Amino acid sequence: MRAEAQAHIDQINAATALLRRFLDWDRALRRLEELNARVEDPTLWDDPKGAQEVMRERRRLEEAIAATRKIETELTDTVELIEMAEAEGDEGLVDDGVASLADLAERAERDKVAALLAGEADANNSYVEVNSGAGGTESNDWAGMLQRMYSRWAERHGMKVELIDHHAGEQAGIKSATLLVKGENAYGNLKTESGVHRLVRISPYDSSARRHTSFASVWVYPEVDDDIDIEINESELRIDTYRASGAGGQHVNTTDSAVRITHIPTNIVVQCQNQRSQHKNRAEAMKQLKARLYEVELQKREAEANASAAAKTDIGWGHQIRSYVLQPYQLVKDLRTGVTSTAPSDVLDGDLDRFMAAALSQRVTGEKVEVEDVD
Repeated sequence: MRAEAQAHIDQINAATALLRRFLDWDRALRRLEELNARVEDPTLWDDPKGAQEVMRERRRLEEAIAATRKIETELTDTVELIEMAEAEGDEGLVDDGVASLADLAERAERDKVAALLAGEADANNSYVEVNSGAGGTESNDWAGMLQRMYSRWAERHGMKVELIDHHAGEQAGIKSATLLVKGENAYGNLKTESGVHRLVRISPYDSSARRHTSFASVWVYPEVDDDIDIEINESELRIDTYRASGAGGQHVNTTDSAVRITHIPTNIVVQCQNQRSQHKNRAEAMKQLKARLYEVELQKREAEANASAAAKTDIGWGHQIRSYVLQPYQLVKDLRTGVTSTAPSDVLDGDLDRFMAAALSQRVTGEKVEVEDVD
C-alpha cells in the first residue's frame, strides 16, 4: 500500500483510538443503554429539568458513538477497495481511494476535537479576558494582538464577538479587554487559552532595536445559562462606579456609568463599561461574576477528579506559559506546539486552530507539556 495511504490510515486509527479511550467505550455503551431505557419511561417528564439533562447526555453519547463507528466502517471499506484496486492494477481507483482516505482523516480529526468537547460547560458561550503584563507599551501591544487574534478566530468560525470592557494603552494596544464569544462550543474551544502568553521580538518601539519579552494573561470562563443556579450574597460584594473611557459622546464621559464589582471572599474583580446606563453595566458585570465563580467551581471539580493521576512535575493547565518568538523576517514560533508561521498575522489567525487543537488533545490525554525557556 502507498506510503501516503498508510499515513492517512495511521492518522485515522490514532483519532479513533483517542475517541474510544476518551469515551471509555464499554462504559459509554452501557450508559447509552441505561439512558435509552430511561427515555422510554413515561414518568421521565415528571421532572422536565432532569429530563432535559438526560436527553442532552443521550444525544451527546449517541453522536460520539455513531461518529466513531462510521469512521471505522468507512476506513475498513476504503482500505479493502484500495487493496482490490492494487491487485487489479487500477491506478485511477487507487488514487480515488487515497483521496477518500485523506477526506476521512480530516473528518476524523474534526470529530475527535468535537468529541473531546464533552465537558459540563464546553457548549456554553465564553468570556475571554485579556490583560497586559509587565513591559509597558510592549505588553500593551501584545495584549492588543491577542485580543484581535481571538476576535478574528471567532468570526472566522461563525461566532459573534461582543466587547464587554476595554481599556486602551497609552501609546498602543490595550491594558485590558473582555470579550464575550457567542457560538457553539465556544468555551470548549477557547478554554485551553487560559494562562500567560509570552512574546519575544525585536521591539518596533525601541530605537536601539533590542529584543524585548512581553507578557499578557488570558482568562477564559463560560457564560452561565439559566439552567445553572449560582447564589451570591450581596454583602460579600464591593461595587464601585467610575466614568467610562472612550472617544466621548452622550453618557460616555459625563456620568459614572462604568461598574466594577469585587467578590470579597475570592477577590475576583469584574467590570463593564460598554453599556450607556449604570444599571445595564451592573447586570452584565454580575453575569461575569457568576461565570467566574462557576469556572472556579469547575476547576475545583477537575482538580479533585485528577488528583490521583496528577504528577507534581506537570504544568497545571490554566497556568501554563505559551511562548511565541518573533524572529527576523517575521517568523513566529509557538514553543509549546512547535508550529512556525511566516508572519505575526498567521499566528494570530490561521495557526490558532492547530495551537488550540493540540492543547485540547494534550489536556485530555494527560501528556506533559514542555515549555522551552527563551530568555
